[in-house]
Amino acid sequence: MTHILLKLFVKNNDNPKDPKVRHAYGVLSSTVGILLNILLAILKLTAGVLTASIAITADALNNLSDAGSQVISLISFKMAAKPADRDHPFGHARIEYVASMIVSFIILTIGADLCKSSIQSIFAPANISFGTVSAIILCASILIKLWLALFNSRIAKRINSPVIRATAADSLADAAATSAVLVSMIIFRFSGINIDGYMGTVVSAFIFIAGIKILSETKNSILGSAPEPEVIEAIHEITKEYPEIIGIHDMIVHNYGAGNTMASLHAEVDGSADIFITHDVIDNLEKRLFTELGVRATVHMDPIVTDDERVSALREEVLAAVRSIDDAFSIHDFRFVEGKTHTNLIFDISAPFEVKMTDNEIENAVCAAIKGINENYFAVITIDRQ
Repeated sequence: MTHILLKLFVKNNDNPKDPKVRHAYGVLSSTVGILLNILLAILKLTAGVLTASIAITADALNNLSDAGSQVISLISFKMAAKPADRDHPFGHARIEYVASMIVSFIILTIGADLCKSSIQSIFAPANISFGTVSAIILCASILIKLWLALFNSRIAKRINSPVIRATAADSLADAAATSAVLVSMIIFRFSGINIDGYMGTVVSAFIFIAGIKILSETKNSILGSAPEPEVIEAIHEITKEYPEIIGIHDMIVHNYGAGNTMASLHAEVDGSADIFITHDVIDNLEKRLFTELGVRATVHMDPIVTDDERVSALREEVLAAVRSIDDAFSIHDFRFVEGKTHTNLIFDISAPFEVKMTDNEIENAVCAAIKGINENYFAVITIDRQ
């Protein structure tokens, strides 16, 4: 079914990085979600009336909220497709993050209201009845929601969309919630025990957890989360193909929504090489990062000394001293300035966030280690957290 829908409504669906194709994916996902959720809401409201079940009625209202969420998703995709302008030079793609947050608040509100109604039903339970038609409706709803979760997961993965990823998670939670409602009906049918209010509470918990998860993921995107490891690895692999580039450091990758990734990095090159040739290499690297990864990169050249044995030996000695403090440390931009009374060793230290030492503690430890090499050495350090 997914393949048929994509073939019918998304032209060139094998090119998800194309803004027009991405927009078509978003519109398809939202439209399918709106239609199916409205259909499910109507069917469940009918079943809720027939069985007098608060849990089924609440589940129907949840489907209506899902339809509303999909309308927000549809609007967000139309807004995200707008081209960059003077006020928004990096485009409008981040509107998806805002839409995803709105969806999470709607889900949390529905979950809170359902929890309140369910607790009231526990203390004042209403008579419910088991009907074959209602059971069939609930089973169909579970299957449809599972398909929607799979459908949206595939689209979200293909176009890297946070709002569709949120929709997929919500659909999965809905399937679990409806399953809980069906279980309560079956238990009542064969035992006469009314656990409708308790199952309503379970449903609200599923909904609330889904809302919290979506809100957390969206919050990280808005604040600025770490780049995907695959992107970092791909940048490293492409860079390694250029023998003129000795190493890279100070890489920063951030995005303004899917398909709009920015990066900056420093590339160490031989300081004695022809600057025009080196500059051409850097230009080619920037072009490849964009054409192959869709990353708009700015690469800064860091010339280093490669033909001075004394500099190379001293650099290795300093690196060994730094790594004696923590194996995760590395150094770059190494140089030294020799004076009559002392020598300044100037370099940067790359320290992962996993190293719990403060910057001051790192600096003090490194300075002490450098003094251990030679009393006349003074370390001038810049600490980079990677």
